[in-house]
This record gives sequence, structure tokens and C-alpha cells, in this order.
Amino acid sequence: MMENRIKNAFEGQKAFIPFISAGDPDLESTEEFVLALEEAGADLIELGIPFSDPIADGTVIQRANLRALANGVTIEKIFETVKHVRTKTQIPLVFLTYLNPVFKYGYENFFEKCAQTGIDGVIIPDIPFEEQAEILEYSEKNGVHVISFLAPTSNDRIEKIAKNAKGFIYVASSMGVTGVRSEITTNLAEIIGRAKKVTKTPCAVGFGINTPEQVKEIEKFADGAIVGSAIVKIIEEYGKEATEHIAKYVKSMKNRG
Repeated sequence: MMENRIKNAFEGQKAFIPFISAGDPDLESTEEFVLALEEAGADLIELGIPFSDPIADGTVIQRANLRALANGVTIEKIFETVKHVRTKTQIPLVFLTYLNPVFKYGYENFFEKCAQTGIDGVIIPDIPFEEQAEILEYSEKNGVHVISFLAPTSNDRIEKIAKNAKGFIYVASSMGVTGVRSEITTNLAEIIGRAKKVTKTPCAVGFGINTPEQVKEIEKFADGAIVGSAIVKIIEEYGKEATEHIAKYVKSMKNRG
């Protein structure tokens, strides 16, 4: 079994984690974007599996999902793309998906295919921590981490979730859906502080981050910053020509201005 690459993203540094929707505008571009993001300084990349009803995502990512689905993107084709990407890079790769597509594909098949193609972790926002057991036997057998979520409402469950977390912990900066926010008001330092008392698993903050200033602020207490909607918006604007634009944006975020 391959050693899981996620830990490399956080070794001796604060991780910068961009998100893109696989297949938007097409899978050839997705491959090009992954390589450009790595070159621009990304430490781990989240690839969204397009789904027609993504409850945790705002309109920007919803539109990206619909564009990809309209192009006939399937999980099978995404796996093929990842396999090809893996011949060119060893950057940690994580899927963001929902339970329904994984269930339909078959838990065992899905996690086996993740391991075979080189996916290191899977984020499934709509599976509560208490119900992860049904997929953990397959993910653990294949050495693929299921990434746990901590939300501002996790309160009495923070320690429990953190203690069992693998790979990294996705800390949602605010309630609601993904999307750019002008300010983040949740007391993230307190949530992460509580998590860190019980785990060495790194904590990365996502939802709403879109400026180098926000990254700087978050890195005072978190191990990484996740940026999605702001990058997907650039792809929406430039389509297949987005490569240099997203690379420039990621460089400015990674260098914190």
C-alpha cells in the first residue's frame, strides 16, 4: 500500500490548499490546472466530483458542477484523469464529493479505485461523523483518509471528532455554504485550540477565504488554508484559458500578498 501523501502537505509549513471542480471546463483543463497549481505553490489539491445537488456548496461551485456534468463528466472519467495526473506529479490529492455518488459507485469499488489511481483522501460533507463507520472499513483498508469536518456548530463534539481524525481536519469557517466572504467572524482559534488538545492531525480552514490577508490571519492558529470559490470563479471567467490566471492568484495567496 502506498504511503499516504497528505502529511507531506503540512510538513514544516502552513499548507495552501486550492479546490477545483473536476471537469470544469473539461478534464484536459483539470489536468493542466492541477500541474499549474502545484507549480504556483499549492501543497495539496482538492478535486470536486461534480454532483447535481451539492448541499455544502454555494452558487459558484454549483455552476461549475453543472458545467462539468453537461460535458458528460463521470466518476470513471475523473479516475482516468487522476491516473494520468499521477504520472506527472506526487502532490497530495483529495476528492470532495457527496455520499450519494460514492454509494452509487459502491463504497468498496470507490475506495479501491481511489487507492489505485492515487487519491489520498476523501471529503464527504454530508456524512455525519457518527455515520462514518459504514465507509471507514473500505477507506482504511485502502489507505485512503476520510477527512473529518469541524463546523462552528460542532461544539460538544469537537474533541470526539478531532481525536478520530485522519489526514487533516477541514474546519469550516462559518455556517452555510461555500463562497467568498468579506469577513470571517467565527471563533476559529478556540475551535482549533480545542481540537489540538486531543490530536496531532493538522487543521485547515476553508469556506470564504479569498484574500492573502485572510490567509495570514488564519495561519496564526491553523495549519493550512483552503480556497475554492475564488479559484472556481476565475475558471468560470476564463475557461480553458484560466491556467495562468489561477496560477497568478495562487502565487499571491501562497506568498500571502
